[in-house]
Amino acid sequence: MKIVCLDLEGVLVPEIWISFSRKTGIEELSLTTRDISDYDVLMNKRLGILKEHGLYLQDIQDVINSMDPLEGAGEFLDKVRSLTQIIILSDTFEEFAKPLMRKLHWPTLFCNQLVVDAQGSVTGYQLRQRDGKRKAVESLRSIGMDVLAAGDSYNDLTMIRAADHGALFKAPQSICNENPDLPAVDRYDDLLEIIEEFLQG
Repeated sequence: MKIVCLDLEGVLVPEIWISFSRKTGIEELSLTTRDISDYDVLMNKRLGILKEHGLYLQDIQDVINSMDPLEGAGEFLDKVRSLTQIIILSDTFEEFAKPLMRKLHWPTLFCNQLVVDAQGSVTGYQLRQRDGKRKAVESLRSIGMDVLAAGDSYNDLTMIRAADHGALFKAPQSICNENPDLPAVDRYDDLLEIIEEFLQG
């Protein structure tokens, strides 16, 4: 059986932290895993900025509620789901993802959770597991699944490399240059073509 695993932010929906950065005017919050490959370093930096500026989970959720999936993402996802099973593997958090999952018709999502205190301050985060995207792909392969994985950031590379087939989607040129053996596309039609070839192979 064949299955597709996709990253979420930058692939199907806008980068949440970049959108929040624009809303708050705090430029440092625009850094993502495209910029900083160590997720712990990135998240601890973000948490420090939230604390410094007195920002709460609700402030972030208000921005998320105003966001929509990337143009064409819903139609693309519906088409893929008509062809095969799909799982979204993301380092985002349940507390962020729900409004966007609703707009994408509730695809299966594996992600993480935030630690939030009684006042609504984000004080930490709980990873589902370390390198969870790669381990999810490896687990799917261990039960006989043929996996295609696609994403756009440094933290997607281990899952892409662990899959039977992989591709970069909307990845920055630097990541494409560092991984010249991976197909790299920017349009949903092109990614759909890669998926269809995978399903027919």
